[in-house]
Amino acid sequence: MSEEKIKKNIFEIQRIYIKDISFESPHTPNIFYLNWKPIIKIDLNTFFKKIEKNIFEIVLQIRVIVKIKDNVVFLCDVHQAGIFFISNLKEDQLSHCLHSYCPNILFPYARECISNLVSRASFPQINIAPINFDSIYFNHINSKKQHK
Repeated sequence: MSEEKIKKNIFEIQRIYIKDISFESPHTPNIFYLNWKPIIKIDLNTFFKKIEKNIFEIVLQIRVIVKIKDNVVFLCDVHQAGIFFISNLKEDQLSHCLHSYCPNILFPYARECISNLVSRASFPQINIAPINFDSIYFNHINSKKQHK
């Protein structure tokens, strides 16, 4: 990297990719004949690691579990990842970028992947609503402050 590039605040997406993907439908084909009144649970996590100076891998994990009564219809787990070059941010700005801004970029890719997997398994489409990562991040920060 040139000295000029490191002195400026720079954010670059270097790569977006699937890190891990899983889809299970343990009760097919019998599950197709049940009355379709699903219970849908969505879990969301973000992880990051520093690869080298100014380069970070961010992973957005979305797990969708759909049940009818006690029967698992399907479990879909997507780890959508990206490599980002982020330079010259203050600590609080970097934290916000890693925990909110980057996952927000990754979310549409993960949502599309889940939608495709579900439809390829011949289940009704699931449209995951947009997620306000800023709100989640700031609620987490405020919660940590209150517990100090």
